[in-house]
Amino acid sequence: MIVRSKAPLRLGLAGGGTDVAPYSDLYGGAILNASISLYAYATIVPRNDGKIVFHSIDKNESYEFDSAQSLPVNGILNLHRGVYNRVVKDYSKIPLSFSLSTRVDAPAGSGLGTSSTLVVAILGAFAEWLKLPLGEYDLAKLAYDIERNDLGMAGGKQDQYAATFGGVNFMEFSANDKVIVNPLRIKDTYLNELAHNLVLFYTQTSRLSSRIIEAQSANVVSNNQRSIEAMHQLKKQSVMMKEALLKGDLDHIGEILDFGWKYKKQMAEEITNPLLDEIYETARNNGASGGKISGAGGGGFMIFYCPGETRSDVIDALARYGGESKRYDFTSVGLTTWTI
Repeated sequence: MIVRSKAPLRLGLAGGGTDVAPYSDLYGGAILNASISLYAYATIVPRNDGKIVFHSIDKNESYEFDSAQSLPVNGILNLHRGVYNRVVKDYSKIPLSFSLSTRVDAPAGSGLGTSSTLVVAILGAFAEWLKLPLGEYDLAKLAYDIERNDLGMAGGKQDQYAATFGGVNFMEFSANDKVIVNPLRIKDTYLNELAHNLVLFYTQTSRLSSRIIEAQSANVVSNNQRSIEAMHQLKKQSVMMKEALLKGDLDHIGEILDFGWKYKKQMAEEITNPLLDEIYETARNNGASGGKISGAGGGGFMIFYCPGETRSDVIDALARYGGESKRYDFTSVGLTTWTI
């Protein structure tokens, strides 16, 4: 038996407040996500020798140890350990023996939700293997609980829900962990044009998102009015983006991205830096009408909307920074699991 799963990474096109405690409880958060054809993968092969083997293909790391009721969370493949511990605690109740291999199509710290998407993929593989009674909302919430509560990793909820549901979704977050995922029925013509015009540029830098998120949270807790107003404007931006995509008003996508980027930079100092600002201005000077950093900020991927025939000019101009313009398509399918 071989059990496999894959979950899509995501582009955060607009919105905010979901990463920052206590913003979503006090004011509500909203974000617009689109799943893309880059994935986190997990494969489970059951064993009968009382061993557990973890293999992270992209990190080139492998570890073998005796099966146990709970594995220590010691900084080595913590996501793998965290999912296993929760599955045993809540479902199997007994130690399991298996090999787990994982791979992600983008590097950690890139702003595409890699860690959370990997948790969803691993959890999905366990759900497929053990036939766990988890619907989409159940699985996304459990993935969030594992990452944020069990492992103590700072961050929001949007990545887990985006990876589980797939597609283009307008997500609303409010008090008491309430999450509503609203799938948007956007015409294929609009999505194809959006993917054609939206350049996904990897800056060849990464960042520790938790540190930036903690800085944003500190600004909210200290009642920093500049940061709080910025989050209100980002929530407004998510509605603007939703309306533009549904109506096919693609000419304004760049302006909406630029509107959000100006406010996102007010959330915390580490969201941007001189290099990212220079990359942004270079893209604008060569035809992009707007853009943003993906994820918490500080590095990773940036996206730029390039109207008309400006895409090639923008990509050529950004080449001087040594990064990579990543090809992708939007995907309507979320977490997928199967057994062979």
